[in-house]
Amino acid sequence: MTSNKQRVTVLGAGSFGTALAQHIAGNGLPVVLWARDAELLQRISAEGENKKYLPGVSLDTAIQCESDLQLALANADHVLIALPSQHFGTTVENIHRFSSPSCGVFWACKGLDVESGRFLSDVVVQKLGTERRHAVISGPTFAKELACGMPTAITVAANSKDYAGDVVKLLHSALFRAYLSEDIRGVQMGGAFKNIYAIAAGISDGLQFGANARVAVITRGLAELMRLGEVLGISVETLMGLSGVGDLILTCTDDQSRNRRFGLALGQGQTASEALAQIGQSVEGVVATRVALQLAQKHQVSMPIVEQVHHVINAEVTPTAAVTALLSRPAKPE
Repeated sequence: MTSNKQRVTVLGAGSFGTALAQHIAGNGLPVVLWARDAELLQRISAEGENKKYLPGVSLDTAIQCESDLQLALANADHVLIALPSQHFGTTVENIHRFSSPSCGVFWACKGLDVESGRFLSDVVVQKLGTERRHAVISGPTFAKELACGMPTAITVAANSKDYAGDVVKLLHSALFRAYLSEDIRGVQMGGAFKNIYAIAAGISDGLQFGANARVAVITRGLAELMRLGEVLGISVETLMGLSGVGDLILTCTDDQSRNRRFGLALGQGQTASEALAQIGQSVEGVVATRVALQLAQKHQVSMPIVEQVHHVINAEVTPTAAVTALLSRPAKPE
């Protein structure tokens, strides 16, 4: 049973990590917030606010900032990873070094392993073993809305029903609904790929192609996602749920999405480096596009939107040429 004695360490003091720490602390649990940037944590402690990544939100006094990773992990009952997916493998290795084997691990990272293209749950099993309790949380969530206590729903999938239930108890509240899934890979897949299509939708809107084109990107993006999902044994029901189509629609249509804003900037003529500098935070879809394209090629799955987004990011084609390439594909049944 989860009680107020359950200690949660959140790794990552970006906007989403801070928002999750705030939410969990609001549920009456002691929370340790860790980040690589010790100066950022000092400012958060002094000001009671993460002005860099989550301005305007007064943070719960139950959140304790700790820049020493070993100390942050030492007494944790649960560790929540909220870092860019490219840091996931190294982070899990550190969890192995510094945490108790009884400490559960769950993550809100939305991506695949950048080196191997594997699901992050496979990385956890490789580095921590099959017995370590682990879970993924994913769904249509923007950090600011979560931190402000606005209604939110996510999906939780774990390697055991018991641990899935434990994570739900940590997160569930009057305005935060957590749904259970047994499809841990499927829940990860939606979160990993939706950022790519958000970039595509942003490019389309940056070119001022209108609502028709944006919805076409979302719909055909979902079709690509489902084609690859079928090859990987992912449940269609999962991809049609919160962590799949729900997150896809949210990220493609709202400018709170960094990936959508990145695509908008590309469509408006900025280079990828200029767009990243303007946003000033991690844009997961940039790395995800490369990994997704490698996965599609490996399994011989047609994913033309992923392919064209990859070309645009790497300045191999212009945004207009990418759209032209997609529209000039031979007609075929839907």
